[in-house]
Amino acid sequence: MKDTGVGITPKNMEIIFNRFRQGSESINRPYEGSGLGLSICRSYVEMLEGKIWVESEEGKGSTFYFTIPYDNTSEEKQLEGNDITAGSEEVQFTNLKILIAEDDEISYSLLLRSVKKISKNVLHAITGIQAVNICRNNSDLDLVLMDIRMPEMNGNEATRQIRQFNKDVIIIAQTAYGFSSDCEKALEAGCNDYISKPIERNHLFELIKKHVDK
Repeated sequence: MKDTGVGITPKNMEIIFNRFRQGSESINRPYEGSGLGLSICRSYVEMLEGKIWVESEEGKGSTFYFTIPYDNTSEEKQLEGNDITAGSEEVQFTNLKILIAEDDEISYSLLLRSVKKISKNVLHAITGIQAVNICRNNSDLDLVLMDIRMPEMNGNEATRQIRQFNKDVIIIAQTAYGFSSDCEKALEAGCNDYISKPIERNHLFELIKKHVDK
């Protein structure tokens, strides 16, 4: 991607891929934004084992590059040959029945790729109402990855309704910003834990292991 904007200083090129950081952090900068876009892009690229970087010149603009390795081996064979690790420890849990409650298709696809090795069945909900109904009809669910911001019914309300008939299923909230207030609300609603987007696979496995092993 290439633009003809104000460009980025060499100092700021080191921070723009960090969460909540931007190329200009002046209070009178000429644009808005939360500083999460490039952080999310980097997380997605790294989940696909790629690299992302920027070349920029002040006053002339910036060019962003990324690479993703290509392997014509089928994804199934590739996953069979890979050991999934959480931190430095091999993941011991497998054959989980998982619900991914996520309305963003890209986020869902990346989560599906992350949990495929440890699951026997993965269900998908794109609204809070669907998440509640799937949980009601699948009492043997082991894990719910619950996006907090979903249409029709948000993840917190969906969790509250699920807890009325299922006290045991592990529910991990996905929060867009990871603010303490959002995390507290998720826990109060009945979630076991929370993880901030962009989701890091190793961190996700650590949380799953933490609750599955109880």
